[in-house]
Amino acid sequence: MSQEKQKKQAKELPFAWHWQETLIAGQPRPLAVASDPDAMLIDACKRQDEGETGVIDPFWATTWRAASGIDRFMDRLELADRRVLEVGCGTGHAGMAAAARGAQVTLTDGVEDPLHLVRMSLERNSLQARVRLLRLGQDRIEGERFDVILGSDVTYLRELWTQLLDCFEEQLTQEGVALLSDPMRLIANEFCDWIKQKPWQTTVHSISMDDDPDHPIRVIELRR
Repeated sequence: MSQEKQKKQAKELPFAWHWQETLIAGQPRPLAVASDPDAMLIDACKRQDEGETGVIDPFWATTWRAASGIDRFMDRLELADRRVLEVGCGTGHAGMAAAARGAQVTLTDGVEDPLHLVRMSLERNSLQARVRLLRLGQDRIEGERFDVILGSDVTYLRELWTQLLDCFEEQLTQEGVALLSDPMRLIANEFCDWIKQKPWQTTVHSISMDDDPDHPIRVIELRR
């Protein structure tokens, strides 16, 4: 995307946004984020209450701590030239962290609004990655499989669990790994119990974080 087109697109976004310095792959980098995610969520709830259809809660508008946890976990992996897919990328922190480590990254989300921010962040940080719409349960990336699939805080809805596994079955290489992170949510505890009944090898890691050592991030590692 050209710089002029990107600037025009940024001005046309239906929400306020700003640059937020964020530690990504060990370096402070500017990340395009929504300026008032709480107001966006309140507005979405109001529209839903008024009967408007097709309104999606903008949970993508916040950069969750889980993204920082999966970023730190990736220090343990060799990602150079590996094919990486991020699902539900939101602001794109995790996928950008993989790209900064030399991976060939595809960042996806189920709605378009966060993808505009992701494109701007990639451009600002001189990182290369593909960005595209991918609605779990509806879309797939035909003819492609990935060595690593990332999902930061994507286990908060039970109806997503089967869709996530279907995505892994379709898009992960035979020797690949899926990494799902969350801040020890109760719903993710249920996910851990649920996934252990499926034909996936499951390893759970606890990642200590500098910003709040008493509240680590959980990373669930899944292999076939």
